[in-house]
Amino acid sequence: MATIGVYGFDDESFLRRLRQADVRLLLDLRQRRGVRGPEYAWANSARLQRALAAADIRYRHVKELAPTTELRQLQYREDDRQGVGKRDRVALAPEYAERYTREILDPFDLGALVAELRGDSMAALFCVERDPEACHRSLVAERLRAEYGLPVTDLRPD
Repeated sequence: MATIGVYGFDDESFLRRLRQADVRLLLDLRQRRGVRGPEYAWANSARLQRALAAADIRYRHVKELAPTTELRQLQYREDDRQGVGKRDRVALAPEYAERYTREILDPFDLGALVAELRGDSMAALFCVERDPEACHRSLVAERLRAEYGLPVTDLRPD
């Protein structure tokens, strides 16, 4: 298992990094599958899916693991309180992490997701933040590591 974000990549470096890690399935954990700003238009769902298909990487939207609008707003308020922008965040708010875990991750059947993964290929948890520590994908990755023994690699821009 791997994790990867949008920020810090362009379309070519993103696909190159996935290929380097031999990722064969991208699990999109975003609620809204778009990214603001022209430099990240490549990560909007339709464009991203076309690029992944051309690179022979499967795509799956796992909306059930996306944070709710209410949870995202909670994190944004904490970002504002700390004076950091979403693209500069380095950690999740403790309340966000606790509520995401309780409200989203705990009820989700990760075992079923793990059972669907091909044992001989790499999958990547995908969202927008550059650093996994600033993103809910780190909570999912940690659960996969702790409960299923899956090694997790964080793919970051060069």
